[in-house]
Amino acid sequence: MTHAFPIGTPGQPWGEAETARWRAGLQVRRSHAEDVLARIDALRERCEVIEYGHLDYPPQRFPLLALRSRQWHEELPLALVTGGVHGYETSGVHGALQFAERHLEEYAGRLNVLVVPCVSPWGYERIQRWNPQALDPNRAFHEHSPAPESAALMAFVEAWRGRFIVHIDLHETTDSDESEFRPALAARDGKPFEPGTIPDGFYLVDDVAQPQPAFQSAIIAAVERITHIAAADVRGEIIGSQMVAPGVIRYALRKLGLCSGITSAPYRTTTEVYPDSPRANPAQCNDAQVAAVRAALDFALAHPPH
Repeated sequence: MTHAFPIGTPGQPWGEAETARWRAGLQVRRSHAEDVLARIDALRERCEVIEYGHLDYPPQRFPLLALRSRQWHEELPLALVTGGVHGYETSGVHGALQFAERHLEEYAGRLNVLVVPCVSPWGYERIQRWNPQALDPNRAFHEHSPAPESAALMAFVEAWRGRFIVHIDLHETTDSDESEFRPALAARDGKPFEPGTIPDGFYLVDDVAQPQPAFQSAIIAAVERITHIAAADVRGEIIGSQMVAPGVIRYALRKLGLCSGITSAPYRTTTEVYPDSPRANPAQCNDAQVAAVRAALDFALAHPPH
């Protein structure tokens, strides 16, 4: 099976013309203001809202907002929850918001929590993985980042970078990864498209450089009460990486420029919910993200790093 992408010349990476053609073909399909900003505004009496930057993508301008614990105490350890690095991954955004609405206050006096619900609002509105320059923000968390979304978040957390004990980054794996985004990536880079498989279920991405198997397993145990966990394929892999424990694979987080590698927190993970499964629904996916966040924070508090 092949997926021919309609933009570009096979074997040749995109230039500005191809990127512009791709961008011109996109439409706004949902509202960041209505879906995200309105819910953040409703939390202002319970959380501190911080505008840590903005994105100028004419004719649009997007504020970049974070929520933090109202009872912030400098002596407490820090936790970071991020969502919407890939704007099309809906439950990453809504799961982060749901956690803030229902559970953030539970950690008052125990943990300072920063929640960044939608790192990539332009992509959220267009249900896209990339930003307007056809750059993947979740491969751009590195020095001199070309992606404004990534650069703004890194600058925001830099002051606390060495104080975080846990960071959980909320993502989805969708059928459109295989039908749209991987073919687009191959076309953009002038490479042949190699078909893959989409795992059915929830899984986590641990860090090759600093694995935390007990931490990952605690999150899996919490989430499997909400939704099913992805199984390995016939090669023992999930999306091309060896499964090291039920529902867990490992990436080189910092080397790949992934969001979950931006702090020096000892406990780091990336969630991957599968919303296109016949065994899942949107509310269940949001609940799974919230369960993962709570399990991550609870584990970090119960097992403080030395």
